[in-house]
Amino acid sequence: MTVCTITLELDGAAPKGGRAHCCAAGGEIPAGWIAAEGPLPALKVGDRLAGEGAEFTVLSLGWLPGGGATASRRSCLLEPLADVAPGRYACAAERKGYALAWITLSDKGAAGKRTDESGPLIGEMAAGRLDLRLVQGFIIPDEPSRLKALLVELALGQGFDLVMTTGGTGVGPRDITPEATLAVIEKRLPGYERAMTGASLAKTPHGAISRAVAGTLGEALIVNMPGSPKAVAECLEPLLPTLRHTLEKLQGDPSDCAILRK
Repeated sequence: MTVCTITLELDGAAPKGGRAHCCAAGGEIPAGWIAAEGPLPALKVGDRLAGEGAEFTVLSLGWLPGGGATASRRSCLLEPLADVAPGRYACAAERKGYALAWITLSDKGAAGKRTDESGPLIGEMAAGRLDLRLVQGFIIPDEPSRLKALLVELALGQGFDLVMTTGGTGVGPRDITPEATLAVIEKRLPGYERAMTGASLAKTPHGAISRAVAGTLGEALIVNMPGSPKAVAECLEPLLPTLRHTLEKLQGDPSDCAILRK
C-alpha cells in the first residue's frame, strides 16, 4: 500500500545499514540531516521509502524541537537499505505487513543483570503467522509510569500495529503490568484473556494467578504475556490464529465477519 510521496534531499551520502536523521523542510536543517518535503505525519514505523537510487526503512518517529517563532517539525530516523548518494529523491512511502513491538518488564533485565528470552520469542512466534515489516524490542523496569508512556508512544506516536508485553502479570509487589495497561487501552478483549488463562490452566493450576490484560489503543492491539519463555509460548499459541483478523477489523476492514459453525 502506498501511503504518500515524500521528496528527500541529501547533502551527504547515507551508507547502507547506517542511520540517517530526517526532518520536515520549512526551516533550518541540522548539519548532516535529510530535508523532507511531504507529509511526514502520515508515516508509521516500518514504512519503506523507495525512489530511484534511494531506499530507506523508517525506524522511529519524533519531533525536531522549535524555538521562539520556529515551530517544532516532525522528524524520523531512517535506515538506508542500500548506499544512497547525495542528491534529491522522490520516494513513495509504502506499507506492507505489520509492525510489532515487544516490551519486557524486568528490573534485572533493564539493569543488564538478566538475559531476556521472552521478548525475542514473541517476535519469532508472531513472525511465523504474520507478515511483519518491523520488529523492535524494549526492556524497561517494572515502573507503571514508564510502561504507560511507552505503550501510548508505541501505539499512537510510532504507529506499531501490535504491542506485546512480557512479565509483571502476577501478584508480586512489582507486578504492575495489568494496571498500567488498563490505564491506557480503549477497548478490552476479555476473550483474549480467557484464551490465555485456559492455555495456562491446561499446564498448571498456577495459571489462575495471571492477571494478564488485552485490549486496543488506537489502531494497535496490546496484549500482556507472562514472563517466562515457556509460559509465553503456551499463552501466545492460541492467540496467533486471531491476530491478523483482529488487526484487520481494528484498522477498518469493512468486510463481514462471517463465522461458520458445524
